[in-house]
Amino acid sequence: MCNEACLDFIRNVTNKEELEGKQVLEIGSLDVNGSARSFIEKMGPSKYLGIDIVNGNGVDEICSIYDILEKYGNESFDVVVCTEVMEHVKDWKKAISNMKKIIRRGGIILLTTRSSGYKYHAWPYDFWRFEADDMKNIFSDFSILRIEKGLDSPGVFVKAKKPGNFVENNISHYKLYSIVADKNVSTISSVDYLINFHRLFLLFAKDKLRPLLPQAFKNIVKKILGK
Repeated sequence: MCNEACLDFIRNVTNKEELEGKQVLEIGSLDVNGSARSFIEKMGPSKYLGIDIVNGNGVDEICSIYDILEKYGNESFDVVVCTEVMEHVKDWKKAISNMKKIIRRGGIILLTTRSSGYKYHAWPYDFWRFEADDMKNIFSDFSILRIEKGLDSPGVFVKAKKPGNFVENNISHYKLYSIVADKNVSTISSVDYLINFHRLFLLFAKDKLRPLLPQAFKNIVKKILGK
């Protein structure tokens, strides 16, 4: 899954030397709004593997981000591409940890995700919003080569390199803004869903049902949400 902004980021921050002859893993590779695959494959990687939790265009194998270490092994890829996925992953800490571990030392992560202010988009889930400062903390055990903020819509783009002396940092207690809980939390619980059910339903209605609803109802939802 990708969009023009994340495609531009990947084109601008990578070069042939980083990709030629490398083994590339794309996590969340289902081509919904675009894909970085064609650009990266032109750089001559020795392997390009696209994985997702559902089959479809751009998906070579079905595999959850939670299972990549068990399936492919520690330090088995040179490059990991993960675009517009992390906001949809409930256990983002395990997902990030797996990405860090599956990359060889000297390899790079190319990651894009959404920040605070971006609309609720549950496809089928939407949990988190990441800021540039969050990425600096999360990848403090990597060499951060580039961090950019989205210009057209709230998002953050990251390029980070795994150092030769990599020691994973402990982010188990790190709090991140959750669009479910509407606050910074370490984890999301069932209570958060119950407390925020009404608000989440309105956000879902605004995103998914808006084109089907009469204008009068749209105006009511807009007034309630203050947007």
